[in-house]
Amino acid sequence: MNDQLIDLNEFQLSDEELFSVVDHDELASERITAPRYSYWHSVFRVFFRKKINIVILALLAVIVVFAYVYPAVIGYDPEVDPFMNLLDSESKHLGPTQAMDKFGHNIHWVLGSGAKGESTFDAIWYGSSISLSLALICALINMTVGVIIGAVWGFSKKVDIFMTEVYNVIANVPYILLISVLVLILSPSFWTMVFALTVTGWLGIAYFIRTQVIIIRDREYNLASRCLGTPILRIATKNILPFMTSVIVTLLATEIPSYISYEVFLSYIGMGLKDMSLGKLIESAKDAMSTRGWELEFWSPVAIASIIAVVLYVVGQNLGDASDPRTHM
Repeated sequence: MNDQLIDLNEFQLSDEELFSVVDHDELASERITAPRYSYWHSVFRVFFRKKINIVILALLAVIVVFAYVYPAVIGYDPEVDPFMNLLDSESKHLGPTQAMDKFGHNIHWVLGSGAKGESTFDAIWYGSSISLSLALICALINMTVGVIIGAVWGFSKKVDIFMTEVYNVIANVPYILLISVLVLILSPSFWTMVFALTVTGWLGIAYFIRTQVIIIRDREYNLASRCLGTPILRIATKNILPFMTSVIVTLLATEIPSYISYEVFLSYIGMGLKDMSLGKLIESAKDAMSTRGWELEFWSPVAIASIIAVVLYVVGQNLGDASDPRTHM
């Protein structure tokens, strides 16, 4: 350690040049110099960092355009268009090449024609809009109800006792069996299917959220908030649910494709929608699966349903990963 004193006179500077008065600013002393953090800006920055996500989003955009915009642009009428060539026996079960030779080279016949002489391409995208709408509505209802009830379930011991017994009873009934019974009792319409998929579909989500809330609710900052008199609702909405954003998004990623799968399965076994959904198209074309030259009528809706389910799942999973603050470093 050097104890030698320095003679400031040797610098030949005045006191004003050597020293300057610093004002005491309380606001400036508490200001953090770190860059401002925006949660959702960081989420999308991490999400779009992976090039594969851009490709998947572009594919999802194409699916949405063809499912909702394309039928509206061409003026597709589900009560008229499938039967336009019904009386023409030579227009039925045509491959893409044969259909284009007969009806002209346009996008309507790139997948050939079906059992009624209808355009398979047009029918698939109209059916996709029904299946997608069903999945999105069911996911919105189940996730909203499940998250709200799950949060209350995790906080209230009285609700926990009651809801746990309800869960133990209903969760042991196979979900697909319950849906099938409800569809059989009621007429198999779009809203009947929504009701069947949501009447108990939220329960599993609520139980999952309840478990996550129990894990988080007794952490130090939540205990401190409760000691300070913060209402339970505010703790749930400000301290707990935002912390679970990535978990909720990841759960949503599995829910949406599952409703498409349920709809396709029920329609395939003859218990689904009366509307021309993807499941109904697959069910009506199941005989074409084993008929030489007709296979495209069956595998086309199967492929579209699979692509939609996979794309929605991958987008949701990657968005859920990006929603985790630990990935924002």
